[in-house]
Amino acid sequence: MHYDVFNGDADGIIALLQLRLAEPKASTLITGVKRDIQLLQQVPVEQATSVTVLDISMEKNIVALEALLSNNIQVFYVDHHRTGEIPTSPYLDKIIDIDANTCTSLLVNQYLADKYVLWAIVGAFGDNMLLAAEKLAQQAGLSDSEQAQLKALGIYINYNGYGRTVDDLHIAPDVLFTTLLSYPDPFTLINEANSIFAILEQAYLSDMAQAKQASVLHDDAFLQLIELEDAAWSRRVSGVYGNELANQEPNKAHAVITLNIDASYTLSLRAPINNKVGAGELCAQFDTGGGRAAAAGINQLPKEKLGKFIALVSKYYQ
Repeated sequence: MHYDVFNGDADGIIALLQLRLAEPKASTLITGVKRDIQLLQQVPVEQATSVTVLDISMEKNIVALEALLSNNIQVFYVDHHRTGEIPTSPYLDKIIDIDANTCTSLLVNQYLADKYVLWAIVGAFGDNMLLAAEKLAQQAGLSDSEQAQLKALGIYINYNGYGRTVDDLHIAPDVLFTTLLSYPDPFTLINEANSIFAILEQAYLSDMAQAKQASVLHDDAFLQLIELEDAAWSRRVSGVYGNELANQEPNKAHAVITLNIDASYTLSLRAPINNKVGAGELCAQFDTGGGRAAAAGINQLPKEKLGKFIALVSKYYQ
């Protein structure tokens, strides 16, 4: 039995989409909300014969990965997050690149030699890899309007991945992936009346309009921090709103926080667009934190540690 394990954001979904369009395979899907990254432990070692893992940190899944490898289960792992020490095993086939300017969709696109390059562009835009996405779009000969459409689709799919639980999302990530399999060309989806594109666009615009009324909790030359209310809409928009803020002011870091049930914060951090380093390292200093150089987060930041976070980030980017 094969298992496909993937992040529920745009990068994870579209990385797998490219693979399964090119290499159809019956599989059991394991995914979740954007922040549900310890997914590999859900693979039953006694049942799995092979596993594909996309866009989740090897460092955060190392125990489950080593269990699979020690049971001679073939694993294909593609990712751009922090790895920790990578196991050496004949059963591990990997494509790992933690460069801040790439993402899993782009790595899969290279692996497939541009076979589904339009979807790779969507994935890169969704993961806020704007320069890489624009370069690939130009190479593909897209017009400005076509590029804008793919960018919008990527943002909407990424937006759909954020929430406390799948109930916060408009479409469950496994359902979204399965639906997208019917569209080898993303423009077919975009131009289809009442499609997922139209549904997510309307929801995204509504949530973003509310986000733009949010309170600025901290703002200096190095970091802006926005606080959103404890609501499903704010959890959905936290990541994409952070991306938008980062793109608007590329020389400073941006963080978006939302209140959790236990009175802690969920936090999304974006490194300065013009200095895409350190976000994962900074968030990893807190329990439940991690990510990559350009973008990272903390699932449960105690309120009393918010001041420490602000001081660390501002000092780091001075």
